[in-house]
Formats: sequence, C-alpha cells, structure tokens
Amino acid sequence: MKTIALYSIKGGVGKTATAVNLSYLSSLLSQPTLICDLDPQGATSYYFRITASKRFNSEKFLKGNKKIYNNIKATDFENLDLLPSDFSFRNLDIELSEEKKPKRKLKKNLEELSDDYQFVFLDCPPNLTLLSESVFEAADIILVPLIPTTLSIRTYIQLTDFFEANNLDSSKIRAFFTMVETRKKMHRDIINEFRKSPGILAGSVPYNSDVEKMGIYRAPLNAVQPNSPAAKAYQHLWKELITNF
Repeated sequence: MKTIALYSIKGGVGKTATAVNLSYLSSLLSQPTLICDLDPQGATSYYFRITASKRFNSEKFLKGNKKIYNNIKATDFENLDLLPSDFSFRNLDIELSEEKKPKRKLKKNLEELSDDYQFVFLDCPPNLTLLSESVFEAADIILVPLIPTTLSIRTYIQLTDFFEANNLDSSKIRAFFTMVETRKKMHRDIINEFRKSPGILAGSVPYNSDVEKMGIYRAPLNAVQPNSPAAKAYQHLWKELITNF
C-alpha cells in the first residue's frame, strides 16, 4: 500500500482538487483506492456527495480498526472509497497530543487498511501542527501543490526547512506547480527558477475554470470533463508520480 498526502501549509492551492482527481485516476487502473478527508471543512466529502455518519467523529477515527472500517463509504466510482470528514476533525491535534506516540498514530491506523487498498490519498488541512507531523510519518509521498507566487514558494521553503530542522525524510516531498497562468510574467519566472530544483515535478496544472466547477459537478474533473486542459494535466501528473514511486 502506498500513501500519498496532499499537503501544504498554505490554503487555497488546490489540494482537494488534486486529491480527488488523482485518487480517481488511480482507481481507473483497477487499483482499490481510498481517499481520506482529514480536513474538517470536508471539501473532498462534498465533491463525492458523501457525509459522515452522525456517530463518526475524530475520537473514533483515532481509535482505528473497526471504527475506521465501519465508516468507509463507497463512492459512485468503482475501486474508489472514501473515509469522510467530520467537523470534529478540528480537534484532531488536541486528541493526538493525548496519545502515547502521536506522530505514529495515523501510520498505525492506516497500516490496518493495507490488505484492502493499494493506494491511500490523504486530503490534509492547511497548517503545520501535530496532525501534520503524523501525516509526515504516515505518508510515502507528500505531494505539495505550488502556485507560482512568492507566498506559495515561501511556505514550501518553510516546509523543507522544517523537515531539515527536525531530521525528517525530505525525499518524501514532491511539489508541482498548479493554477499556472503562463500569461503572467511572475508565474513564468518562478517556474523557470524552480523547475529543476530537487523534488519539483515536471508536470503542472493550468488555471482552468473547469476545476472550480468541480463544486458544481460534485465529481472528479477527469470523470466529467476528461479532455479539459486541467484534466489532461492531472493525467500527466499522475503518470509522472507513479513512474517515480
């Protein structure tokens, strides 16, 4: 089982859209795939038209085992399941701090799913907290969407600096440019500057209104508009990612 976390310290960079589309593309290869919505905003759950059971909450999520299995739900797409978010996930950092080994808790819970899924995607909230550190431990790849702007690059550098300062495995980090508008000189300049940096993938996703319309489609873009420029970009990104696993 491979675990891919869509993560960024900065919000609004396209983590959810990427998690939804890449998990869908994974499922097309007849690979049982699970997407876990860790963000209390529940955008991934919204896109798939799924809500968590009223009995499911952050406490049960951390208990793992049957508490997770019993709350995984099938999506409308074959080989693709979802563990939906609950608003109580906003308390995950507090509850993790009460665990004996908080940074290993998420990895331990996910390992219990290894017989059922080949790929697990984590849609993570935008912050740098104890939950984030648990994600860093659990993930095989930490996939970071980067808008080619100064602030987005700054948070990426903060992330890599955090890994270095805490002796974490920075080889897990992969970044790609998203919401790219080539007509903007800043976007072109930043991409040219960082394109060949270690960990930066060649594939990029253009700014495209169809991605924003996922909130209307409530489905992966690759399922409803597979020939759109952004959908094709996600396809290329997925191929590059699995080739370099």
